[in-house]
Amino acid sequence: MAQNLTDAQARRLRLRSHLLTGSDLAPAEAVRRAVGLQGQDLPAVLRAIAIRSRPGTTVQDVRDAFDSGDLVRGWPMRGTLFATTPGHLAALLHFTAERTHTATARRRTELGLEESVLRRGRDSLREALQERPLRRAEVMDLWAAAGIRTGDGRGYHLLMHLAVDGLFHWGRFTPSGTEQLATLTEHDGAGGGDLSALVRGFVLARGPVSEADLAWWTKLPKTVVRRAAAGVADLQEVLVQGRPAWLIGEASEPEPSGATLVPGFDEWILGYADRSLVAGPAALQAVVPGKNGIFRPAVLFDGTVVGTWRPPRGKRAAEPVINLVEPLKANARRAVEKAVAAWPHG
Repeated sequence: MAQNLTDAQARRLRLRSHLLTGSDLAPAEAVRRAVGLQGQDLPAVLRAIAIRSRPGTTVQDVRDAFDSGDLVRGWPMRGTLFATTPGHLAALLHFTAERTHTATARRRTELGLEESVLRRGRDSLREALQERPLRRAEVMDLWAAAGIRTGDGRGYHLLMHLAVDGLFHWGRFTPSGTEQLATLTEHDGAGGGDLSALVRGFVLARGPVSEADLAWWTKLPKTVVRRAAAGVADLQEVLVQGRPAWLIGEASEPEPSGATLVPGFDEWILGYADRSLVAGPAALQAVVPGKNGIFRPAVLFDGTVVGTWRPPRGKRAAEPVINLVEPLKANARRAVEKAVAAWPHG
């Protein structure tokens, strides 16, 4: 019989799965274990990787993993940017690329990106990237010279489309460390993949999770992910509030975690279709104000989102900003303030 977990047990197990309670992994190992981490916001995903890596890991250490080619950033599913490994990027695109292209076909038509434009953009970019990696602005200039209009979202959509094709990915950083370079992908996107291995990584790094969470994350049909999950030998079935969920590893309850910080766009929130286990309505409103698609850094206490935070900004800002929307006792508030003051990642 499947073990029935309380909400608190499930949240503490998720903290352990996410490595938010500690890890001995290098940045590339932490990302490989998780399959991918949400990467729309580049500074945020660098921090998301750093906090899941071994103690003392810096944001520069994460940049170094991209510079060495151990990590890449692309659009492996849902038309959304993720930080992942070259192998996982190829495997994910094997299962998702056609579905992404189908889902975005209407938008391409609206933007006037017919096949002749896609072909011209693909050919010109491939030729240029065979010479050297390019900054995004250089790619836009290249296409403008080829007679391709890039305004009104056309350039971004063309970039995404060609990355989903497997032509390029975002790789090493510019010397400033603020921008990644478009880099030719060595494979052609035609390789196969082990979906069961990808499912295992998703569950390992986020469990307990539901079948619906996995289907939402990959945008693959539930029947497909269910079949892949059946091939994961160490997958456990548990219950969270009486509903089926998957977990890898012992379901023994970890100790309460106290205050934990995550950056914006973190998988702690974005890795699930249903976020109600970790955040109530007030907390979700604070993290995503007005449901505007911008996910703020979150304060967790024992795995529950209790507010948002940000470090000092600008030379005159002496104190971080903490906005708590859930009630906390005085000692818990002090723990949050201490965690924010000690945040080492800028």
